[in-house]
Amino acid sequence: MTEPGAMPAMSARDVLRIVDFRRLWAAQGISDVGDGLTMLTLMLLVNQLTQSTMALAALAIALAIPPLTIGMVAGTYADRWDRRRIMLVSDGLRAAVVLGFVLIDSAAMLPALLVLAFIQASIGSFFNPARGALVPRVVPADGLLAANAVTQATRIIAGVVGAGLAGLIVGLAGETWPAFVLDAWTFLASVAIVYGVDRDAGRPSDAERVADLGVGTSVLEGLRIVAGSRVLWVTLIAMAVTMFGLGAVNVLFLPLMVRVLEVSPVWLGAVDLAQSASMILSASLVGVLAARLRPTAIVTCCLIGVGVLVALVGQATSVFHVLGLLFLMGWLVTPGNAAVMTLMQAGVEDATRGRVMATLQAAMSGAGIASMLFAGVFGDLLGVRTVFRLAGAVVLAGGVLSLVLYRGLAPGREQTPFDDPMTIEQAPA
Repeated sequence: MTEPGAMPAMSARDVLRIVDFRRLWAAQGISDVGDGLTMLTLMLLVNQLTQSTMALAALAIALAIPPLTIGMVAGTYADRWDRRRIMLVSDGLRAAVVLGFVLIDSAAMLPALLVLAFIQASIGSFFNPARGALVPRVVPADGLLAANAVTQATRIIAGVVGAGLAGLIVGLAGETWPAFVLDAWTFLASVAIVYGVDRDAGRPSDAERVADLGVGTSVLEGLRIVAGSRVLWVTLIAMAVTMFGLGAVNVLFLPLMVRVLEVSPVWLGAVDLAQSASMILSASLVGVLAARLRPTAIVTCCLIGVGVLVALVGQATSVFHVLGLLFLMGWLVTPGNAAVMTLMQAGVEDATRGRVMATLQAAMSGAGIASMLFAGVFGDLLGVRTVFRLAGAVVLAGGVLSLVLYRGLAPGREQTPFDDPMTIEQAPA
């Protein structure tokens, strides 16, 4: 519970009144529309050219590797360079790279497509840590939870809009190149919006000290900072364990619906809509939760709830059971993600925030890739339902782990979004 006399948490409406956050939020949303547009269009293009699931898997891996590898270095530069400028350059370069996909017109050019996809994802790995580290510069500490909740809800909407545009454009035009051209324009629109953000907000507060360090040393320092903060490493481990469970779910959800429950793929849209709707609606509850619970409690409750629901999805006997369970799950996902982001942002000083955000990104990407590989190998051997039950148990374990390790924090050791994010002093647990 919050301490008596603690500053009341800001609402989503409050944080959207902050001009620079509103710009960052709008830029992120437009950029996410572009990401959703590109992802589905690339899958449609690869499937059209190759008719190969192996090629689709290669595309997924090409997009997943950069956050795990290059992302760590990107976090260092988010602390070393102007974060606003990193966002401008990142989306500007991505606007140019996506136009390269227009030239891909045969299966023989698949290697070039994969290289372009890898390059685009690598550039994008610089955007997210820079933005995540910049938000606490423009949003007061008591508004971080609401700001992150708004961002999470917007990302869901943007992803759905981007995928919808991809299907509409490719379906009507019969070609993929118009979708890539539109995607380039979304990145340019993001650049125009971010350009209006206060220039001083993007400059790291401790750039001179960071500049004296080599990139490798800076990465190691970021890992040391995470390892030295119990709140940070518990959050990171809990989320890595969670993603080791959820990665398998992402791979096997389609087989569960089509092969196990024997329903039409048409239902996939309805199921996605059910979860997306509750994820968007749940953003309105974050302010209420912030007034009653600390972010650590929100993370624990949400992970335990998601773990139970994932296991129950594996037990589902009809598509309507899946619809209901995923609708319930959506109410937990947005608050949980917002709380995790807030802990990682508010738990460190400004000069190291980019590296901490990148470390979280890398840990979750690595766990997700490992989980997808596990699902690919054992999905047929153990059965889809069994893997879902195991995945639920893994996510539940992440929640229980966070419960035990967060509870072990002594009073005064937990940084909350109600404290000054520019320091590493921590408030009562």
